[in-house]
Amino acid sequence: MAKSIKLWYELVVNNFLAIVAVAFAAAVLRKAWHPVSSMDGLAGQIRHGLRSFHFLTVAILTAAVAKLMRLRRPRDVYLVEYGCFRPKPCFRAPFATCLEHVHLLPYLMDEESTSFAIRLLERSGLGEETCLPYSYHYMPPDRSLQAARDETELVIFSAVDEVFARTTVRPEEIDVLIVNCSIFTPTPVFVDMVVNRYKLRADVQSLNLSGMGCGAGLISMGLAKNLLQVAPPGTHVLTVSTEILSSQYYVGSERAMLLPNCLFRMGAAATILSNSPDRARFKLGRIVRTMTAARDADYRCIFQEEDDRGILGVRLSKDLAATAGKALKRNIAAFGPLVLPASEQLLVVLSFLKRKLLHNNSRFSFFFSDKVRLYRPDFRTAFEHFCIHAGGRSVIDEVQRGLGLADLDVEASRMTLHRLGNTSSSLVLYELAYIEAKGRMRKRDRVWMISFGAGFECSCVALECVKPPADADGPWADCIHRYPVALPDVPKDI
Repeated sequence: MAKSIKLWYELVVNNFLAIVAVAFAAAVLRKAWHPVSSMDGLAGQIRHGLRSFHFLTVAILTAAVAKLMRLRRPRDVYLVEYGCFRPKPCFRAPFATCLEHVHLLPYLMDEESTSFAIRLLERSGLGEETCLPYSYHYMPPDRSLQAARDETELVIFSAVDEVFARTTVRPEEIDVLIVNCSIFTPTPVFVDMVVNRYKLRADVQSLNLSGMGCGAGLISMGLAKNLLQVAPPGTHVLTVSTEILSSQYYVGSERAMLLPNCLFRMGAAATILSNSPDRARFKLGRIVRTMTAARDADYRCIFQEEDDRGILGVRLSKDLAATAGKALKRNIAAFGPLVLPASEQLLVVLSFLKRKLLHNNSRFSFFFSDKVRLYRPDFRTAFEHFCIHAGGRSVIDEVQRGLGLADLDVEASRMTLHRLGNTSSSLVLYELAYIEAKGRMRKRDRVWMISFGAGFECSCVALECVKPPADADGPWADCIHRYPVALPDVPKDI
């Protein structure tokens, strides 16, 4: 019964203007077709007809103004196609191999550090098929510049090859190139590598982003959207998101700096975006980015520095999940009103007014002010699919609890973490590929992508499916039939 009432409520509120317009039109038509019984009635009909003509003129003018306003809006931006690096089985790092390396690494000789690394691997949510670059399979790991270059060329070129193979866009049609990688930045930079490999035009505009952490993929997408909205029609932007691990392996024993060694895995994703709907797979909707770097604790939540022994690494705060939750809450305050239907927004406003009135009324505040909570909007009324950055098991738990999502809503995030680990800025596109590989994407389905990055920052991107995939030949092609898998019930990440 309650479900039926809510359904009718959403139907009426979300289509209120349409209902009013239909009722008004019906009333006008009923008057217009009233039978004429006398000359006075005919004169009245004529006067009424003139009034109807006036109403029609106003409607046409309103439609014309709306059309002009639409023409003045920034151009729509589309995701033409995306491609992900698919690691080969030879890169696998099963738990047994990781456990053996933990015992053999010379800088983890003390029992306390060794047991910490083992517990971290057991509780991380990663499966037996996550992959690491060749450099990590050596003992000790190869942290040389050449190893990092080899990994760069492998993952980036594989992702770009994949995106060009999945679309009819050719390399010479690329007008703008954006590549992001947080920590490793060689010379020449990544954009130069891509231009050289694919022989892009001499006038291609290129941008190389660094230091933005796991959120850089959606930041690149937002930057591409801003450029395409003012670019000539038919402009194409190629973005590449990755994180290179080889030269960044931490060889110390500081607990908070061992986390990246255990959680991060190799990966890369490439996208082609355009301001033309031709060949498009998705339409980009709202993009909102929130920065919380003004708070010292958030600023140092993900921090590259040297430990007490002078060894360089990235320190992850134990409050990372809570910080991500707070950043997402602030982001939703700006993102929610842009994407939620009117029915959900009205419920939020009413709950806010209710709490305000009860709090200000001294007779009831003692009894009710602490019990009246703001209504948590149901984002499943705005989106069919969710791609939450799987930075760790506890991050997914925090977001699921905060948004009130079902297990099915976060399945793509949990399974991507299990199969691929944390691939940093490319992770949300692997999650999108999971949803499509499962055959769940339909035309006009809406997708909410959420990412977190160093700074601290949170980005939200809305997508609408224009055309479902022709096949499921992506990074999940050889294993999607085995998913979802049951995950062990273990405590949160350390």
